[in-house]
Amino acid sequence: MSYPGPRKGILGGTFNPPHLAHLIVAQEVREALGLDAVVLIPTHVHAFKGAAAAEPRHRAAMTELAVAGDPGLAVDRIEIQRGGVSYTVETLRALHQREPETSWSLIMGRDNLGELSQWRESETLPELADIVVITRGGAEESGDLPYDGRCALVRVPALEVSSTTIRARVAAGRSIRYWVAPAVEAYIREHDLYRESDPGASIELAPSGG
Repeated sequence: MSYPGPRKGILGGTFNPPHLAHLIVAQEVREALGLDAVVLIPTHVHAFKGAAAAEPRHRAAMTELAVAGDPGLAVDRIEIQRGGVSYTVETLRALHQREPETSWSLIMGRDNLGELSQWRESETLPELADIVVITRGGAEESGDLPYDGRCALVRVPALEVSSTTIRARVAAGRSIRYWVAPAVEAYIREHDLYRESDPGASIELAPSGG
């Protein structure tokens, strides 16, 4: 879909915490599709994962620190400000109302496609945004794509980095240097986050879910 204004991507998730793989995905998609920016949107409460180990305000602050200084990346607290369970379709409608001239691209991981049918009003998403599906490394592009294949595919490096692993390393007293931005590492230490292990989830590549 084309609008007269800027072209922006949306990369959402819990960002619990945000790490370097999130930033690489955002940058790769922005460059591959020639977007003006990719906006990272932390959930308030993830529709499938529930409440995160860190409070929304902490996750938003860390995500803002992670992208600081990069004019091609931004953070929007729209879901946190709305509160409750975060639903992608509601976020996209709110973004269109706020920025009616912006073209949006919704970024999701290929591993999220299996649960797409469970998302709220998933059939309407292509009316609100172009769909961008991430494939990692040398993964085969087999299987059906949603929306009759009307999706952009972007290949990104396969990095063994996840928020789950980072939280576990913090809980075990291990270093997370080079796993997250230095400012994020300092924030986690300053606010004493993730000192206890939790089941959590791996790299988040689907905005909000549900």
